[in-house]
Amino acid sequence: MTVEGKFQTEFKQQLEELFPGCIVLKGNANRRQGLPDLIMLWYEYWAAFEIKKSENAERQPNQQYYVDLLDDWSFAAFVYPENVSEVLDDLQRSFQD
Repeated sequence: MTVEGKFQTEFKQQLEELFPGCIVLKGNANRRQGLPDLIMLWYEYWAAFEIKKSENAERQPNQQYYVDLLDDWSFAAFVYPENVSEVLDDLQRSFQD
């Protein structure tokens, strides 16, 4: 398993612990290039996450566009080991509004 794959699995587990009963779906980059890796559904809330192995990992074309667009609609973020706590804190606050 790649570093990014391992981190993605761990992040998915953290989401499931923080938001019991949530559904986490894996995106398909072959369908629309740039869409985030994970979509989380939880009651009336949803969020999208682009998983990276590190803060400095390369971003593919359109990833920034879709993260910005989906963040305007609900919540979306790039997630990597260096910011995972911040992203989860921001997500919890976003879902409380």
